[in-house]
Amino acid sequence: MKNKAMSAAVVAGAVATAVAGLTASAPAHAQAKEKCYGISLKGQNDCAAGPGTTCAGTSTVDYQGNAWTLVPKGDCVKYGVDGSDFALPDGRKGSLEELDRDLPKA
Repeated sequence: MKNKAMSAAVVAGAVATAVAGLTASAPAHAQAKEKCYGISLKGQNDCAAGPGTTCAGTSTVDYQGNAWTLVPKGDCVKYGVDGSDFALPDGRKGSLEELDRDLPKA
């Protein structure tokens, strides 16, 4: 009887440790994002960046240079690479900083 109780405690401890490890890694993964300017389609930006945007979904021009979208860290610099899943039209590239291109007309 004593061995069964000990085994149950060991299994419960192992399960608790595994679950704690899973939940501890989720927030770190969620934080591994960066703002990428100039890649959002009209109305699909994540939040305000400057004139012409107020918050999520308010960009008025495709690839608006002052509108950003959250992407996995490291992916922003991939936007604009020809022939990749990150290709953009007309030589546009994603940027970690606000861009002066494709801005809405005042």
